[in-house]
Amino acid sequence: MKNILSLGAGVQSSTLALMASLGEVAPKPDFAIFADTQAEPESVYQWLDWLEGQLTFPLIRVTTGNLTESILRVRTSKKTNLKYLKQEIPAYILNPNGTKGQMWRQCTSRFKVDPIQKYCKQFKKEGIVMWMGISTDEAQRMKDSRKFWIEHRYPLIEMGISREDCLTWMADNNYPKPPRSACVYCPYHSDKEWTRLKNEEPAEFARAIKFEKDLQAAFIATERLEGKPFLHNSRKNLDTITFTHEDQIDLFGNECEGMCGV
Repeated sequence: MKNILSLGAGVQSSTLALMASLGEVAPKPDFAIFADTQAEPESVYQWLDWLEGQLTFPLIRVTTGNLTESILRVRTSKKTNLKYLKQEIPAYILNPNGTKGQMWRQCTSRFKVDPIQKYCKQFKKEGIVMWMGISTDEAQRMKDSRKFWIEHRYPLIEMGISREDCLTWMADNNYPKPPRSACVYCPYHSDKEWTRLKNEEPAEFARAIKFEKDLQAAFIATERLEGKPFLHNSRKNLDTITFTHEDQIDLFGNECEGMCGV
């Protein structure tokens, strides 16, 4: 069977990749694979380039296209001639009558899971053990594979390693601290993460602000979506919010199969 490491390029999966490269986890993966939504912070792409040079096995990058373009593209139905948007991210909706809703989330499956599985399908006959970088403090994100030819493995769970343990291991081995891996405008960011992005990566925070306004404009362009989308569950624009670290908790526990943020 092929041993393949699903690399989110965050703290946990990066630690697991480096551990495997040093022989602290066996067997050595045949390769690591990263699904690129093309919407990650620049720090993640810089980290990937650095990490690739450290690993003793290949790092494969796959993509199904640009998530931002897919979300913002106003399409026209061939059947009804009505304009519509694909619902990709779980943006928070405020309706004209004051009721609240939320868009469907398809970004993880379409832009993370699907391109990885599409690439790995060539190894279907051999079977695959897919390593997932989920740590003990996120054990609720462990899930069985939906493909009979893919078996999920959670080495950090096996070793009883938490996210903090990962950071300690990185420091002890003189490695730099990995970035948080998630799309810049992910509605599942906690207030803590929005604050970090605003203070540490202001250009990326500005990207999120622009994206939110572009998404709101795209809603108007459909001429039929009456609600207004937001990236924060307060349903206020990002550039007007004073983040309290209490309004929005970390919602990455809802992410399927642990592909994001690890």
